[in-house]
Amino acid sequence: MAVTNNGRGADMAILHRKRTADTRRRPLRLAAGGLVVAVALAVLGRVDPVRAASELRVLPVTATTFAIVGELAQRSADNLANNATFGVIDTDAGLVLVDPGGSRKGAAALDAAIATVSDKPVVLVIDTGGQDHRWLGNAYWMERGARVIASAAAVADQKSRASLQFTMLGQLLGSALDGTEAIHAPETFEDRMEIEVGGRRIEIVHPAPAHTPGDSFVWLADERVVFSGDIVFADRLLGLLDVSSLRGWIEAFEAIAALKPAHIVPGHGEPVDLARAQADTLAYLVNLRDRMRAHIEAGGDMIGSVEVDQQAFAHLFQFEALAKRNAQQAFSEIEWE
Repeated sequence: MAVTNNGRGADMAILHRKRTADTRRRPLRLAAGGLVVAVALAVLGRVDPVRAASELRVLPVTATTFAIVGELAQRSADNLANNATFGVIDTDAGLVLVDPGGSRKGAAALDAAIATVSDKPVVLVIDTGGQDHRWLGNAYWMERGARVIASAAAVADQKSRASLQFTMLGQLLGSALDGTEAIHAPETFEDRMEIEVGGRRIEIVHPAPAHTPGDSFVWLADERVVFSGDIVFADRLLGLLDVSSLRGWIEAFEAIAALKPAHIVPGHGEPVDLARAQADTLAYLVNLRDRMRAHIEAGGDMIGSVEVDQQAFAHLFQFEALAKRNAQQAFSEIEWE
């Protein structure tokens, strides 16, 4: 499936992308306090440059890993469906990108952000799930020679929801979606895959269905870093979809917690430690599960489900937009336990 661009070209022109010879030879390195990269994207004659502007924050995690943090808000023509957090791993053979961006132009925005800290090519892309920002940038990277891997369950989910995702993105992004194609990972795995890239051992694990049926996390045992994909949300409330599994999500989170990671790069929000991830994600899921079970056992129905107490999490961004919908989805799952 492809979104046409009315003959105006699919690639995004990146303005003002100047690097000195010294910069082009440097390895990944960031200031200790993090680096805010304002990635100015001009889609010449195709999309209003103001609408196409996307600010991505590039934050160090360790000396050889970092997070690219997008907006917490809804997808838009401004953020190019990059309203998520992405990851990069530096290796001797090139860069590993955790999640490719939510559109072709979103992938180009990530490319521009990466270029501010390394001139190495992206040689591997890992799709961690079925949401748009976890796979719709694949074509951009594959055209540049990158290998792409995802769980088989994620690819199945992507295929089943691609039409709905393109319809939704067409409404939210408009012409900023032009050139985006539904290209899936050529390499898949069932539950676990271990690979070596440029001397780095990387493990990809699909522990259970969570936010989406094929959610996976990426584990760097040597540095104790997890790139969680949508298994962990930080700073904003997670969303239970009709394809989500409340029970599986808790199981998936516990698989990450068992590793005792020192750093977690979440699917949304800034890098966090395990305690913060538990507070923003696991505690919410357990609270919703336990209170919904009590509501059902007391004879409560779907209408009343939206009143279960979730106020301990009201500080999280998007709480007002998502809490009641999450309650209804939890009710639908738990009433059949």
